[in-house]
Amino acid sequence: MMKVLAFDTSSKALSVAVLNNMECLATVTINIKKNHSINLMPAIDFLMQSIDLEPQDLDRIVVAEGPGSYTGLRVAVATAKMLAYTLKIDLVGVSSLYALTNGFSENDLLVPLIDARRNNVYVGFYQNGDTVKPDCHTSLEEVLQEVGNKANVHFVGEVAAFFDQIKKALPHAKITETLPCAVAIGRKGQKMESVNVDAFVPRYLKRVEAEENWLKNHCETNTEEYIKRV
Repeated sequence: MMKVLAFDTSSKALSVAVLNNMECLATVTINIKKNHSINLMPAIDFLMQSIDLEPQDLDRIVVAEGPGSYTGLRVAVATAKMLAYTLKIDLVGVSSLYALTNGFSENDLLVPLIDARRNNVYVGFYQNGDTVKPDCHTSLEEVLQEVGNKANVHFVGEVAAFFDQIKKALPHAKITETLPCAVAIGRKGQKMESVNVDAFVPRYLKRVEAEENWLKNHCETNTEEYIKRV
């Protein structure tokens, strides 16, 4: 029996779940803009207490590793590493985009989106529970071109801002706004190899804007100087 704590703070929503193997014992999702650094541990404590589990009962931590909000990812990864290190248990990172694909037909080409501003997105491509193409940061226009000739395309995730553009380019595509699902990443994470806790870092897929602006005026290869400056 494997007891798993899974959580995702990579977007506005916060999702936490506790599983016993594939069975969800308890889960909570909070879809309001709050400080995840303040609310994550209380949400974990609430779930654990509600099902009479102690931290020592856990066998594995599963965390949404990105892409998504830089601050949210740092909060989640730091918390996951702290718990895994303190409890001496396995740690697994699962794509934040995969967390948006729960509950849909596996025959569809699921295209989860996270808004990356300026009509850019973080995007994944999943079918039958498997990754069709690696997650990436790109423009919505390129995504629409990529799936333009595909059948049974289903856009999920943070799609509200892109609804009109998607419908205009792909009238037959399905579009569903979804929230991250910690249960989904908890189940996925049980099938994956654990990572090195010390070496584990978020998957941002894109530099922060301040770094991009700095690199416009400096040689990108001079990484050491950049690190010293910031």
